[in-house]
Amino acid sequence: MVRALAITILLAIAAAAGWLSWTLLTPVTPPQGQFVLLHPGYSTRHIANELKAAGIIRNQEAFLVWHYLHHSRSLKAGEYFFEKGANTLDIHKRLVRGDVYVHTVVIPEGYNIFDIAEAIQEAGLGSRDDFLKVATTDTALIADFAPDAKSLEGYLFPNTYEFTRTQSMEEMAAAMVKQFRQVAGEIGLTTEVEKTVTLASIIEKETGVQDERPVVASVYYNRMEKCIPLQADPSVIYAEMLDGSYSGALHHADMEMKSSYNTYRHPGLPPGPIGNPGKTSLEAAMHPAVTDYFYFVSNGNGHHRFAHTLEEHNRNVAAYRKAVMQK
Repeated sequence: MVRALAITILLAIAAAAGWLSWTLLTPVTPPQGQFVLLHPGYSTRHIANELKAAGIIRNQEAFLVWHYLHHSRSLKAGEYFFEKGANTLDIHKRLVRGDVYVHTVVIPEGYNIFDIAEAIQEAGLGSRDDFLKVATTDTALIADFAPDAKSLEGYLFPNTYEFTRTQSMEEMAAAMVKQFRQVAGEIGLTTEVEKTVTLASIIEKETGVQDERPVVASVYYNRMEKCIPLQADPSVIYAEMLDGSYSGALHHADMEMKSSYNTYRHPGLPPGPIGNPGKTSLEAAMHPAVTDYFYFVSNGNGHHRFAHTLEEHNRNVAAYRKAVMQK
């Protein structure tokens, strides 16, 4: 009888081992690509239940057994994307490695906080409003070099970022500010940071031609020296974006709007950046060309014509309008 009991126990163990091996080693193919978001603080059982519910593993108990046999390996929180068949051992390895899914966010030079907020939302990383709340309040991130800043505008450096859905909006903004700090260090931007970034943000909006940026910078420095209003259209656009009135185009009446960002009404720089400039615009603001230009206007082909006098500028404007009419 003892022998029979031993045989029964051995058979049960063998059956359990066979079931466990089959459950662990047989690949499971999700019906379609599946995203699974595992938040920090999830217990191992919670993780196993999430994987089973998504059709990623065959049995959560088998997953737990395997994990407890390898309890020294912690599972990493994050968002995971499963598109191919895999067995439980492979899934467990992915979670141990932290092979999380990242969302790529491209921030071009010149994007303002509203543009960046849209990019964050479109990448599926959270709401536009949540990012804007951080961008307009979390100025402690830049207080050491921009103590008068009212927002993070200008200091969210343009770059290609990879974020995960477990990162907070504060962490994403901090990553962009960190990139700004790195670039600022590379180019030696250590003094008059707010003034430089504000001017660079206007330069960034005015021209996409790298070689023109120091010349555009010289125009604005020349105007400021003579107390002539900058008359930068992008600053008016930004003023309207702040109060929600921008219609997509500027009209003559817009130049009279009451805003400290309206550089037609107020001489000197606006109270802060109007976008987030790239490295070459920052360098142009730091090292403007030496010219006696006071005006510039588009030539209709992506570049600009620069002028010393208003009379010369008016001729350039007429040439621009003629070129536009001929297109």
